[in-house]
Amino acid sequence: MNDTTRTELEAAAFRALLHHLMEKRPDVQNIDLMNLGGFCRNCLSRWYQEAANAKGIPMTKDEAREIVYGMPYAEWVAQTQTEADADKKAAFDVAFAENVGPKP
Repeated sequence: MNDTTRTELEAAAFRALLHHLMEKRPDVQNIDLMNLGGFCRNCLSRWYQEAANAKGIPMTKDEAREIVYGMPYAEWVAQTQTEADADKKAAFDVAFAENVGPKP
């Protein structure tokens, strides 16, 4: 497989993942994604922003989040985010530290 085809397939898989998270499973909470998978929608948006910036394309955190969430982040939070219990929050702190790094 050549590099162009590989990149096209990777882009298609990324678009399918975003569609799945936005359209089919917006109910899946970020905290659950992080606790189980070690990443969440915010991670995807950060990776997207970092890739854009590495290519010299200026992109803010909010702009990247809007691409991943399909709407402004605050709107998504208001529509879909639920309060997590203490156990999930504690697990999140561990998962975040292990997969992202120390909290700022």
